[in-house]
Amino acid sequence: MASISVGCNWKHVAVPVQKGSKENVADNLEYLEPAIYDMSQVPVHPKNTENSDLCELKCRPPIDHISIEGDPTKSLTVQKSPSYADHPLVVGPRYQPCDFRCTWATYLGKDTSGVFVLGLNAGLLLARRLHMTRPTRAYHIQGIFGQATDNYFLDGRIVEKATFHHIKRIHMARVLSSMQAAHQKQMFEQCGVDLQSQAAYELAVQGLVRPSSGKIPVIYSIKCIHLQPPHFTLEVQCINEYEMYLKTIIHEVGMQLRSVATCTSIQCIRHGHLKLDHALLRKYWHLQQVLDNMAK
Repeated sequence: MASISVGCNWKHVAVPVQKGSKENVADNLEYLEPAIYDMSQVPVHPKNTENSDLCELKCRPPIDHISIEGDPTKSLTVQKSPSYADHPLVVGPRYQPCDFRCTWATYLGKDTSGVFVLGLNAGLLLARRLHMTRPTRAYHIQGIFGQATDNYFLDGRIVEKATFHHIKRIHMARVLSSMQAAHQKQMFEQCGVDLQSQAAYELAVQGLVRPSSGKIPVIYSIKCIHLQPPHFTLEVQCINEYEMYLKTIIHEVGMQLRSVATCTSIQCIRHGHLKLDHALLRKYWHLQQVLDNMAK
């Protein structure tokens, strides 16, 4: 079967991205002519996401069954009728979940929403290559001052409380600029050059400086885009990050401001060159919309 490569979806918090997606796409494919597309795991519940337009498309009829009838001592007739061995009511749906394969380009945790890139069937290798290139990603991370939890997230058990009325935007800007400078210094140190040297300048003009290891998180930019105590939002551009690391950023900001803070939301707004405009909302996770999205 032919297959398509990579699609960009919008992941909701606590939604298992691969669970249930095979069934949804398989159900949609049932209404298409066979051997057109071999799709994969976009996670939705099939009963709630039937596409009325796809349901109206013509399905491939069963293959013909040829039989020879009549008395062998006399004339024989050739009969052609639909084969029940190929009828969907007998053999079941023409497309099964096991026909589809899917993988992510970069994993998002259960508490993270936003842009999520998937490779479908032939796109599995492309998704892995995209992951190996280690593209930068941007996040909007929301937090709340005044409380700290045992898992650094809002749903955890509160273990500490503190005041936050002394926190001003200028204090926030100083802390964030210090964190960003520390990470920039760390990048050049990993490359073995002095930050104040000519070698560091020549390295910087070549483009984005990436860490030698794919397991070390690095922040390229961090700024506060909203502050209305106790609530605030940070915009972070980083590489090699993971969900717990993003949560600890909020915790560290709270400690640096002589208070405590807990992460309340993590939203990926950009994955490489893919932005929110490229992502499909869950209500559009149907076959035709997925095909259109991957064609862009």
